[in-house]
Amino acid sequence: MGNVVLVKKLNEIMDMKSYYSRNLIEKMPPGSVFAAKTLGGCMITAYKSGKVLFQGNEGEQEAQRWGVSSSTMTKNEPKKATGLPNNIGSLSIIGSDEVGTGDYFGPITVVAAYVKREDIQLLKELGVRDSKDLNDVKISEIAKQIKNIVPHSLLTLHNEKYNKLQASGMSQGKMKAILHNQAIYHVLGKISPVQPDGILIDQFVQSSTYYQHLKGQKNMIKDNVFFSTKAEGIHIAVAAASILARYAFVQYVDKLSEAAGFTIPKGAGKQVDEAAAKLILSKGQDILPKFVKLHFANTEKALNLVKRKKG
Repeated sequence: MGNVVLVKKLNEIMDMKSYYSRNLIEKMPPGSVFAAKTLGGCMITAYKSGKVLFQGNEGEQEAQRWGVSSSTMTKNEPKKATGLPNNIGSLSIIGSDEVGTGDYFGPITVVAAYVKREDIQLLKELGVRDSKDLNDVKISEIAKQIKNIVPHSLLTLHNEKYNKLQASGMSQGKMKAILHNQAIYHVLGKISPVQPDGILIDQFVQSSTYYQHLKGQKNMIKDNVFFSTKAEGIHIAVAAASILARYAFVQYVDKLSEAAGFTIPKGAGKQVDEAAAKLILSKGQDILPKFVKLHFANTEKALNLVKRKKG
C-alpha cells in the first residue's frame, strides 16, 4: 500500500472536492483545501500547495481517476536493498516473514512461502499485500484462499519454549534466524526438484549477523538468499508469508483468549499490562510462561498492578 501524490491546479482541486462531496470529513490538516475518505478506505487530502495525497486502500486506483499519466506522481515504495536483482518482483521467489516478536502475549510465528511467477497476478487479485495493512478479518479471508495455492512452511515458537530459550541466553534475533532458515529449508524440500529464482527474507538483522546466528545449525541455506527491509513491498511472496504468519498468530491468540476466559489484547501497550494482571489474579502467576514473553517490561508492570489491586 503506497502513498500517491498528484500535483493539481486549484480549479482541478475544486472539481475533486465536488466529486468527493459525500465523502468529505470535517477534520482537515493545516494548509489543506479538503479531506475525504472513500467507502473503500482511501484517504484523500488536497493542499493549497497543489499537492493531493491519496493514502490507504485503493489509493492508486483512486488517484488514476485524476489523470496520473499526465500528472506528477510519487509513490512511497520500499527501497530495494543493494544486491537485489532488478526484476526480483517478477521472479519465482521463496519469501519469509515473521509475526509476534513485539507482542507480549502469544508466540512467534514464522512462514516461508514460495510464489511462482505465474501465480503473482492471481495473488494480487486475491488481495495479498503486507499484513500490517489488513485487519484480522481480511487476513483470515485471504489466508484461507491462498494456503492451498502457495507452498509454505509455518513454524510456531510457543511461549514456554521461547521463555526457556531466552532464559538460557539466546537472543530473540537468533531464535528468528533459526526459524527463518528452518522454514525456508522445509519449503525447498516441498518444491524439490524445482529451485526458486531466489529467496527473500524480510530483514531484521544484517546478513552477517543472521549467518552468525546460524553457526552450528544443520541445513543452513545461503545460496541465492537476499535480505531487505519492507520486503513485502518488493515481492508478493513475502507479503503472502506475512499474511499466513499473521493468520496463525491470530488463531493462536484466540486460543489463549479461550484459555484465559477473556479477550487477550495484541501488542505491548497499557491494555496488555492490565490483561496480564487480570490473568495473574484469576489463574495465578505460574500461568504466565504459557501466555507471555516473560522478559518484556510488561511482566513487571503487570505484577505492580496486581500488588496495587491486592493492596
